[in-house]
Amino acid sequence: MLDLKQIRTDSAAVQAKLNLRSGSYDLQPILDLDEQQRNLETERSQLQARSNEIGKLVGQAMKSGGDPKGPEVAALKAEGNEVKQKLSELEPREKEIKAQINDLLLRLPNLPSDSTPEGENEAANVEVSRWGDEYKRSNPDGGDKLLPHWEIGEKLGIFNFERSTKIAQSRFVTLLGAGAALERALISFMLDRQIAAGYSEVIPPYLVNSASLTATGQLPKFAEDGMDGFRCADDDLWLTPTAEVPLVNLYRDDIIDIDQLPIAHCAHTPCFRREAGSYGRDTRGLIRLHQFNKVELVKLVSPETSEAEHETLVRNAEEILEALKLPYRKVELCTGDLGFGAAKCYDLEVWLPAAETYREISSCSNCYDFQARRGNIRCKVPGTKGTQFVHTLNGSGLAVGRTMAAVLENYQQANGSVKIPEVLQPYMGGKEMI
Repeated sequence: MLDLKQIRTDSAAVQAKLNLRSGSYDLQPILDLDEQQRNLETERSQLQARSNEIGKLVGQAMKSGGDPKGPEVAALKAEGNEVKQKLSELEPREKEIKAQINDLLLRLPNLPSDSTPEGENEAANVEVSRWGDEYKRSNPDGGDKLLPHWEIGEKLGIFNFERSTKIAQSRFVTLLGAGAALERALISFMLDRQIAAGYSEVIPPYLVNSASLTATGQLPKFAEDGMDGFRCADDDLWLTPTAEVPLVNLYRDDIIDIDQLPIAHCAHTPCFRREAGSYGRDTRGLIRLHQFNKVELVKLVSPETSEAEHETLVRNAEEILEALKLPYRKVELCTGDLGFGAAKCYDLEVWLPAAETYREISSCSNCYDFQARRGNIRCKVPGTKGTQFVHTLNGSGLAVGRTMAAVLENYQQANGSVKIPEVLQPYMGGKEMI
């Protein structure tokens, strides 16, 4: 959530930042309501002061021997009742306007950071670096034809889409035998690496309430835009779209001593998304499923260290790809391609040789105080007055299904088998090939 005070005092600068994002956002309705709210507050203060003054005058009149039923006291009491009536009428009006302001604020995205490159869409994203040689790895063992991962998996019998459709619907997969083992190996490997990097593992609830989704920015706007979420019809609960949601909300409404920061968590969860707006894209394979596993990284940090902590988080995700020896590139998203809650974001894109393209496998965002303001997560510096909002960071470390797709394609052999990356072999009982 954006700071209402900042909108009030520097609306032109805030509007200019919003104009850099995709979509259309107008601050004027918020400014108009805010003016109404402040006028009501002024009126209420004046009425309250008059009410207090009337109470004192009545008390003084009674102490000086005035007639309790005399015209002077009666007039004061009548005015006092009239003031109280006006005050009672102001309260619901103020409450309604505050709710309208809050609702409008919840629909505004985060402001891009000053260092985020400007651009209208993903075409303006900036490639920062590449690692690995996609050309060399795109033709393993001199094979004449590279298969996409879904063909590799189906030939090896390690996953099945057709039977998954019978169980659920399209865009689900059932992993079998070595496929299930490889998925489990990837999850364990990712968690072990991130724990060694200093993250504390969490197994959170896989169902989250609307307040949690509001705090991290998925609600209310995404619900109106065809949110990529599955809701339990009889409860105020949603299947979690990412572990970012429960991990951040562990600290909702908390005041954290700054000495406890940074707080760094990692979690493996299944994630559930409708993939609204993506139909017709990636209809085959593991790239765009309704249910997929992901190891998520989340940090709560002080504002002074958030940029450095963001770079470290990105590096933690990169190290997984490098350990797996999967070629990838790092891309900084432009202002028009930022996610709703992000002020700055790097995407890591892994090389898929069958398609000869890079595909996103991790999105690492610095949200600054945007989520913390929505979730009321603050920190306290000992010896100082008041509190400040923490900064929140999140990133995939990594999306497991997409990692499996990259492993299958990059490690496929000319005879149809797949070599297991060396770092995963201990997690698969020493097995070297599928």
